[in-house]
Amino acid sequence: MLDAGNTRETLLEVNNIEVIYNHVILVLKGVSLSVPKGGITALMGGNGAGKTTTLKAISNLLRSERGDVTKGSITYKGENTGDLNPSDMVRKGVIQVMEGRHCFEHLTVEENLLTGAYTRKDGKGAINADLEMVYDYFPRLRERRKSQAGYTSGGEQQMVAMGRALMSRPETVLLDEPSMGLAPQLVEQIFEIVKSINEKEGVSFLLAEQNTNMALKYSDYGYILESGRVVMDGPAADLRENPDVKEFYLGVSDEGRKSFRDVRSYRRRKRWLS
Repeated sequence: MLDAGNTRETLLEVNNIEVIYNHVILVLKGVSLSVPKGGITALMGGNGAGKTTTLKAISNLLRSERGDVTKGSITYKGENTGDLNPSDMVRKGVIQVMEGRHCFEHLTVEENLLTGAYTRKDGKGAINADLEMVYDYFPRLRERRKSQAGYTSGGEQQMVAMGRALMSRPETVLLDEPSMGLAPQLVEQIFEIVKSINEKEGVSFLLAEQNTNMALKYSDYGYILESGRVVMDGPAADLRENPDVKEFYLGVSDEGRKSFRDVRSYRRRKRWLS
């Protein structure tokens, strides 16, 4: 299958899914998106828009939170994944880096990284080679390799979480809010590393991110979620120039930069969903 936006093969396809929690709470309402092989796809929107729920629907982590995909389908490389468990998705090469980093605090940085290789069967030599690769991408982790992860900084823990995902030899990474709680300079560094991993290792990314400016800067294609629905999608370069995206998400309009207070009432505008 080829991605509609280009000639790349589509790895992941989410088709019109609905997600309900506790058999009552409707969170996603007909969400569709696709992730091409070798691409970086951004899933943007404010807090509570449904980004994390979408990622957990793909990685099949919803059931642990009493959530269910009640309509639609999710396929990976053409195979329906609805009956698979999270460990099956890992074996297929789909890894989710959770929001909030979630390191094993009592383990060292290096021990955390090695847990990512738990399911691998290709031998210690290959695993050690990939450990060196992770240290090349994240030199700070090489310096802190023997430090207990719980005593490292937020930025270092984000690097550990990403490095641990790389140790599983992923084909697709679902990266949830990598910028959360990090200083702007460190956010830029994390996104540069994501871009480098994508280009050098061929890893595809589905990136859930509130920082629309950063997400559009580093992605190829983007989807914007609002209240569990996709309200806009397109090539990242086009979305960056779209007047609605500029005004409602980047805080810039034809009249100049606006504050969030000025633009958050966008639902009153007629052109948004027209």
